[in-house]
Amino acid sequence: MSTLDMLTAILHRDYGVARDALSPDATLVTLGLDSLSVLELMFKIEDGFGVKINDDPPNDLRTVSDVVNYIDALLARKPAGSADRAIAIASIP
Repeated sequence: MSTLDMLTAILHRDYGVARDALSPDATLVTLGLDSLSVLELMFKIEDGFGVKINDDPPNDLRTVSDVVNYIDALLARKPAGSADRAIAIASIP
């Protein structure tokens, strides 16, 4: 499952965002996520992707694509040999 697929699954499941609204260019504000929701999303990203976010999330996360790129950068910094994505999101309807 790609980073985009996993992120859209989280946004659909946990935030009730309609799947047809979830495109890489969709803005987080348009999807109904405010700054508190984005902070909460960071915790879900840590759990769902098995990464650790040590710093505050960047202020330039405006679109779904921005978040995907951020997650991919976190995954690239992940120590070698650590388990891939911690939680399977395959059970999301």
